[in-house]
Amino acid sequence: MDHLDALESQSVYILREAFNRFDRLAMLWSLGKDSNTMVWLAMKAFFGRVPFPAMFCDTGKKFPEMYAFKERYAREWRLDLRVGACPPLETIDPSLPPAARSSARKTEALKGLVAKYGLTAVIAGIRRDEDATRAKERVFSPRGEHAEWDFRDQPPELWDQFKTDFAPGTHVRIHPLLNWTELDIWRYIQREAIPVVDLYFAKGGKRYRSLGDTDITSPVASQARTIAEIIAELERTRTPERAGRAMDHEAEDSFERLRAAGYM
Repeated sequence: MDHLDALESQSVYILREAFNRFDRLAMLWSLGKDSNTMVWLAMKAFFGRVPFPAMFCDTGKKFPEMYAFKERYAREWRLDLRVGACPPLETIDPSLPPAARSSARKTEALKGLVAKYGLTAVIAGIRRDEDATRAKERVFSPRGEHAEWDFRDQPPELWDQFKTDFAPGTHVRIHPLLNWTELDIWRYIQREAIPVVDLYFAKGGKRYRSLGDTDITSPVASQARTIAEIIAELERTRTPERAGRAMDHEAEDSFERLRAAGYM
């Protein structure tokens, strides 16, 4: 068993454990490389079909290529897709910096989907190596009544032993990709031939390394036009994955404030 086999095996175990433990379960699908990898793993875990709904929080500001991807692969992957509209910007905490405030709309859309479908757990495709705040996460992460997250009060997960038994009424976020890196994701996408939005591939010397909304996400300098070239680039680059995300440059604590309030 190689490194990717071990990661795949652990993620499949987490997904099956989640399905076994939580009766009202759904998976977030943001259309990005991590999210598509997670859907792919779920199809592997459950013999070709995801047995719980996929949820998309629609800001109305995604790239046209992302909406086209959603339409095609929701159908081809036979997903039970639930779409939640994000509320207007005017309803979001005005003390947040502009890009973080815009991103916070997705948190409110997710809370609406959780309430609408009575979900007890939501699977999300975050990774520890994306950001210092996400590095503090757990695979099975309990949340407060309003989806708030206290990183100082989490169950231990020593030696990959996960706590999956929570008090009735607890809402849980589940992160099957937490131990993967950006390089792992691209090597797995290459191995499995997982479809991705073509915005990841360089055009005119730039490409999107992390996909978000059109008005708060920028491409980074790159000549990588294939998956093999992306992997080679990541093996030598020192540019952070989220360099093109505006909210990561607004204030030191922007992302931490978003995640503490329930951001995925």
